[in-house]
Amino acid sequence: MPVSFASSYRAPFFLRNGHAQTIFPVLFRPRPEVEQRRERLHLPDDFIDLDLTPADPFAPFRGVAVISHGLEGNSRRRYVQGMASALAATGWDVVARNFRGCGGEPNRQPHMYHSGETDDLHATVQFCLARGYRRIALVGFSMGGNQTLKYLGENPDRVPPEVVGAAAFSVPCDLVGAAAVLDRPANRIYMEYFLRSLRVKMREKAALFPGRFDLAGLDAMRTFAEFDERFTAPLHGFASAMDYWTRSGCLSVLHAIRVPTLLVNACDDPFLSQGCFPEAEAARNPALHLEMPRDGGHVGFVTLNGGNRYWSETRAVDFLGALGAEQAGH
Repeated sequence: MPVSFASSYRAPFFLRNGHAQTIFPVLFRPRPEVEQRRERLHLPDDFIDLDLTPADPFAPFRGVAVISHGLEGNSRRRYVQGMASALAATGWDVVARNFRGCGGEPNRQPHMYHSGETDDLHATVQFCLARGYRRIALVGFSMGGNQTLKYLGENPDRVPPEVVGAAAFSVPCDLVGAAAVLDRPANRIYMEYFLRSLRVKMREKAALFPGRFDLAGLDAMRTFAEFDERFTAPLHGFASAMDYWTRSGCLSVLHAIRVPTLLVNACDDPFLSQGCFPEAEAARNPALHLEMPRDGGHVGFVTLNGGNRYWSETRAVDFLGALGAEQAGH
């Protein structure tokens, strides 16, 4: 069935809490060992930086996997590197993309990235096609997961047939609801974590484009509603923060996804609202497999197995590996 509360994930006894699952990997996970080679993808108006990881030469070659990170993350976060390591070990080349301005260098335009932006993901897919890949998988975390699912569903005819499947974890499908959840006092530490990084980005932008941005009150902002109303929405053509959230969430397009897609959202994820668990959409769409483990937090799914391999990585490898035994060259 496309909807399942059953899951093979079993949290360590001291991590059966959404906040603990969310924080533990950030503070305590050893950095996964993975080769990453930086390459710049030039776009018509800008650039994004990609980190490339080759497949294990001793594993049956499967194709290429494109990984998309979360809000204010980058391709060298531990959760991205862990996924890249797991995929490469089982025969996938990996392209881990950095959103505009997240690769260590400011992008060239006043606008950056946002939850509903999919053109740069499409450009990365085209990059893979130009390299000769004929099997492409997509993997996304949090905001990157929302972009991935929105890309697959908003215009399915644009998705090349070489895209064989996708796996997404901890996805705020309902951005309106997720913004409200993150605004709760219990989540203040996460909100401040994100806003601290976003404030730095806006100061960089203001220095690059004098007179373009009004930074008055920036340090006093405490919610996404304030930040997105002032900056994200007008920068990217939205009428307001609410308009941005409403139009950018993937929830409204999940019914249109055609390729086999795994969505894993933990029931104890402190970032997600009830609308981020799209049971009705998954029940109606045989291509969408919704899995809701009891534990896992937000981009957690910690496994203490001595090999530094988390459950989410094993789950993605198993799901994508089952999408066809045929091999493809590049």
